[in-house]
Amino acid sequence: MELTDVEFEGPLAQRGIGIIAPFDLALERELWRWAPLDVSFHLARTPFEPVAVSLEQAELVSGKEHLQKATRDVLGVDPEVVAYLCTSGSFINGPEYEASLRQAILEAGAPTAVTTSGALMEAVEKLGPRRMSVVTPYDAELTDRLKTFLGALDVEVVRSHHLGLGGGIWRVNYRTVVEQILAADDPSAEAIFVSCTNLPTYDIITPLERELGKPILTANQLTVWACLGRMGLPMVGPGKWLRDVFQEEP
Repeated sequence: MELTDVEFEGPLAQRGIGIIAPFDLALERELWRWAPLDVSFHLARTPFEPVAVSLEQAELVSGKEHLQKATRDVLGVDPEVVAYLCTSGSFINGPEYEASLRQAILEAGAPTAVTTSGALMEAVEKLGPRRMSVVTPYDAELTDRLKTFLGALDVEVVRSHHLGLGGGIWRVNYRTVVEQILAADDPSAEAIFVSCTNLPTYDIITPLERELGKPILTANQLTVWACLGRMGLPMVGPGKWLRDVFQEEP
C-alpha cells in the first residue's frame, strides 16, 4: 500500500479551548457550531448541585475552587484558552468579581482566561452600545443582577424579558426565544443580549439581526468569539456585527 494518497494525510492539527461548564450544560452541540474545524473544545464541569436555576445556583457554580479544579482537569490537553462558560455565574457579583474569576483560572495554570460575562463586557467595549435590551430564561432576581452588571458598564437596560425557568432551559424552543427577543426589543435599544449558555440561539441570530437591524448577542456566541479572538482566529457562525472585530486590531 502506498501511503501517499490524500486520505492518509492528517488528521487536521487541532487547537484547543478548555471549557468550564456548569453541571447542567446540555448545549455542547451548539457550542461546536461556533468553532472552525481546527478548534476543539475540551470540557470540564462544575460539581452537581441539587438546586434550581437561581441566584443560589449561580453562586454555587461560580466557586473559585471549582473553576480552578476544572481548569487543572483540562490543562493536560494544552488548551490555548480556558473559558468559564456561564453567564449568571460570572455576572452575579459585578465586573470586579468577573475579573477575579479570570484571575483564579489563570492562577490554576491557564495560559489565558475568558468568562461569558467578560466576553459581554468586551462586546460592549468593541461595539459601543449604551442602551440595550436583555432576554433571560431566569427569574426576576437573577435578571436584575444582569441589569446591575450592565449598569456598571454604563449600559442602560431599556427593556428586559425573563422566562422564570428553574431548570430545563436547553429544552426551550426557538419560537419562544424569538418571541421574547421581539417583545424585549425597543427602538432605542442599540443591541439585544440573550443570556444563558444553556439557551438555544444559534439559528435565530441571523434572521433576527436582518429583521431588527441591530446586534443580537448571545452567551455561547460571545464566549467562543472572545476565545477565538485570543487565538488569532476569525469568528465562525452568525453575528455580523462581531465578525472580524479582533482581526481589525493592529
